[in-house]
Amino acid sequence: MRLHLHLISDSTGETVTTVARAAVSQFDDVAPVEHVWFFVRTADQLERILRIVEALPGLVIYTLVSPELRHRLQEHCRQRGIPCVAVLDSVMQTLTMLLGTAGRPKVGRQHMMDDSYFSRIEAMDFAMRHDDGQFSEELEEADVVLVGVSRTSKTPTCVYLANRGVKAANLPLVPEQPRPPILERLSRPLVVGLTIRPEALVEIRRSRQKLMGLDETDPGRYGRDYVDVEKIRREIVCARRLFARRGWPEIDVTRRSVEETAAAIYQMLQVRRQPELAVLGAEVPGPGLGEDGG
Repeated sequence: MRLHLHLISDSTGETVTTVARAAVSQFDDVAPVEHVWFFVRTADQLERILRIVEALPGLVIYTLVSPELRHRLQEHCRQRGIPCVAVLDSVMQTLTMLLGTAGRPKVGRQHMMDDSYFSRIEAMDFAMRHDDGQFSEELEEADVVLVGVSRTSKTPTCVYLANRGVKAANLPLVPEQPRPPILERLSRPLVVGLTIRPEALVEIRRSRQKLMGLDETDPGRYGRDYVDVEKIRREIVCARRLFARRGWPEIDVTRRSVEETAAAIYQMLQVRRQPELAVLGAEVPGPGLGEDGG
């Protein structure tokens, strides 16, 4: 089924787009056609959009602060029988009842450059500076240090965590290459080991070789040893022994997306910072966590 989605926002549109995509993804037989309208702040802008909505009816999802624009949009859709949803209204109403006071709507308030914004920028800079073992002498400053063999999604996971304000660094475990001494002495950061099934890692590394135009028969670091399943198996066994010896929690990323891995790590951080959460059932995954989370 083809469905026109009109996503209307007076700011960047991140909220309305995320909500719409999350909802539509639950329906297998729907082919969404997105029409995105961001920074809609004048009546003229809205009128042009309404003509398109009328020509291509579907579902309207919006976040608008202006009472005038909201009323005009709602009335237009009501008169034409077009479903129209304000994604934040129910949440705002519930918060108003809970807090006993109404909020003060302001366009783009969630994107203001507050402490949270600068924290994310600082975390992103930290992740880039400390990618792939760089400046390892500064690892004690991290919130999280990810350790694992090559191609276990360490870098994208660090970037994802950084976007949540977490200072994340990563350090690869390379065969026959000494680890930075500081790794064994870290006390402040949460150190997490990432592992993966050997067969899956072979395919990932082969794809990497093709992308980089490398020769699989070359004896160098990224040659035949890089994709030899037996040598990869030994790499992973060695890494897991290190994780176990150091008592670092381990996550198998074989069937996990970067988002899922980051969510598991974020939960570990939460429990580490608020131990009382563990009593409530939010336990930190321990060594040997399987790819299905058990």
